[in-house]
Amino acid sequence: MVDLPDPHPCAGEIRIKVRAAGINASDWKKRQGLLDQELPQTLGYEAAGIVDEIGDDVSGVAVGDRVFGASPYGAAQAELTVLSYWAPIPNSLDYARSAAIPAAAETAARSLDQLGATAGSTVLINGASGSVGSAVVQLAVERGARVIGTGSPGTHDTLRSLGAEPVAYGDGMSERVRAIMPSGVDFALDVAGSGVLPELVELAGAPEHVMTVADLLGAQQTGVRFSHGGTGRATYALAQVARMAETGRFSIKVGQTFPLAEVAQAHRVGEAGTVRGKLVLLVG
Repeated sequence: MVDLPDPHPCAGEIRIKVRAAGINASDWKKRQGLLDQELPQTLGYEAAGIVDEIGDDVSGVAVGDRVFGASPYGAAQAELTVLSYWAPIPNSLDYARSAAIPAAAETAARSLDQLGATAGSTVLINGASGSVGSAVVQLAVERGARVIGTGSPGTHDTLRSLGAEPVAYGDGMSERVRAIMPSGVDFALDVAGSGVLPELVELAGAPEHVMTVADLLGAQQTGVRFSHGGTGRATYALAQVARMAETGRFSIKVGQTFPLAEVAQAHRVGEAGTVRGKLVLLVG
């Protein structure tokens, strides 16, 4: 760790005193040199904390407000960070659970938008029990869609509680889905990157009805769409999930927390994949 100059918000941005920051796979990909390669490296795309500086052309937020949101600079794992989009933290959430939300909620909303999933649609989610997958389930149910979610048997009760019809992944997954929906599904979304895109295309009827956020090579091979932030962010999702969380209709499970100084250990735990739920750094 090194000291860097304090960041300051540009127009349309705010700065927060960070109280918690989410850990994502993109963090260790950056550390491994697979994304950005400049040094010193900054990490973190999502955080929750207290507003302490406001840029020009910003309204509806004041110094001292509790907010959660996303850093445009990938530098949220620090004492101070700048956010480009944010929402108030609902009274029902603490900082750790708020910091677990932004990336998963934005990815989920963006993917559902790009798929075209609406009320009455049947959506199959591959990898429904993870942070992004559970966010997709909850937002799809909120839209009025019927949701089928793949996960290990130990996650099925949780998936049911979120409003999904669970099926086990692995060999025979397609047959298990067709036992629920004999004619297939309207849309399928892959958030696990587990090599099932050909099966999802078969179940959804065509590549254009399938999207992945985790398997770029598979998307290129099958003609499936790959969703990423460069195609436009669903920034509205933060305010939506904040409202849902206030009434108990949205949550992201926090699996383990670490003090900021133990970020290396958080990476090891995240890469090992042994903890179910979001990993969060606590700051201050």
